[in-house]
Amino acid sequence: MTELLTGSSSQSSSTSPTQNTPSRYIEDIVALRGIAIGFVLLMHTHSGLLTWPIPIFDQIFSYIGGGFGVDIFFAISGFVISRDLMPKLTACTNIKSFIYTSLAFWIRRAWRILPSAWLWLVIILIFTTVFNKSGTFHSTTAALYGTIAAIFQVHNYWMSKCFGHFDCGANFFYWTLSLEEQFYLLLPLAIFLCRKHLPFVIACLIAFQLCYTDRPPLLTAFRTDALLLGVLIAMWEKKQGYKIFEDWFIANSRWLRSILVVGLLVILIMDTKIYKGSLAPFGLAIAALASAAIVLIASYDKNYLVPSGAFKKKLMWLGERSCSIYLIHVPAFFLTKEIWYRIAPNGTIFDASYTIQFILTGFGLVYILGECNYHFLELPSRKKGRIISAHFIQKHTNTIYSR
Repeated sequence: MTELLTGSSSQSSSTSPTQNTPSRYIEDIVALRGIAIGFVLLMHTHSGLLTWPIPIFDQIFSYIGGGFGVDIFFAISGFVISRDLMPKLTACTNIKSFIYTSLAFWIRRAWRILPSAWLWLVIILIFTTVFNKSGTFHSTTAALYGTIAAIFQVHNYWMSKCFGHFDCGANFFYWTLSLEEQFYLLLPLAIFLCRKHLPFVIACLIAFQLCYTDRPPLLTAFRTDALLLGVLIAMWEKKQGYKIFEDWFIANSRWLRSILVVGLLVILIMDTKIYKGSLAPFGLAIAALASAAIVLIASYDKNYLVPSGAFKKKLMWLGERSCSIYLIHVPAFFLTKEIWYRIAPNGTIFDASYTIQFILTGFGLVYILGECNYHFLELPSRKKGRIISAHFIQKHTNTIYSR
């Protein structure tokens, strides 16, 4: 792939794409996933579970929206995927091995995401059709359109059209998965086409989005600035400047590191004020930059973001299950509202007196269903994908060598 990136002619041999691959498991990144999914849960608790006025909650959410959790996920995804994939593609010395390595990567990603994602698409569609007396799951038509869009990985396009105009359905949150799948599909192609110019191309795409004020729905749904910033962090990880930045700004000054981390978290947590205040036109850009900076700090994996201890272990537990929780939490919250609608006396007006019951039911369902999905579907499908991908790349590597 060195030859591919520089535009030189390729050789006939193939280097194993598994050589020099960095460790996939970074504890601080996993803990950061836990922080991100925690704020996503907080956001949808306010907007999708507890829909009645609660003065203290309303005051908190006038500052904290929680939507920045999605941008953190994007930055993490760009970083983790790139640091795993790019060394494998760099090890390829001809186009065929590059193609096979890319296909093996897509196989792993499909098995990583699609089994759980498609299962919960079906479950949401069933609930919308047969367990929706309260109407909390929205309309069947909207769910069907959303399901089709999610299966074909264009749900973010669907969201850009329906948001603010008509019902987007109970699977509205699938837009982020479609955006990431599009990214996974295009990244190997971008590496091949751009070659040594890839950092410059990425920087231009990021600059265009960061400077774009008041992004329209289509550009918002297809935003890639946080994803691309994550890619740049993965590329920078191999450079001397990455280590110099750690020495100057993070490692050698506990106070400077604390100020930096706390400052970034405050910027992210205050997302409601940023999106509605004088900085609103650049709200998404600020979220992308701050998310990438947090990912950069976590990427060193030296407890800079969260000190080692019991709290970090809890965040890591949450982060390991973040994919399952993300897929499950919205239908679990809607299911909570439907259950209480059915068991409460007719004519009940749900208000703050039901807060504890809704929280216990909603988060109880998220925990139980999340654990079931994580252990019985997500982990086995990940393992299956790794096995199929390894067999695929081994078969075609042997084919290349035998010629």
